[in-house]
Amino acid sequence: MRVMNKVIACPHCGHHQDVSIDASCGDQDYYDDCRICCNPIHLRLHIDELRRTVELYIDSDDEQIY
Repeated sequence: MRVMNKVIACPHCGHHQDVSIDASCGDQDYYDDCRICCNPIHLRLHIDELRRTVELYIDSDDEQIY
């Protein structure tokens, strides 16, 4: 199990908070609520085995497509 702790900023209110990332399960797509404003934060985790990196994408998931 490869668990990492990272500090992220909420895309809604900007509050910094710690999140635990389990990189042993491969690519992931999940939501976590902000501890301050309680809005959902969309987290996408991508494991790049070739470059041996973990990429974490964070958004508010409220972008509209026209």
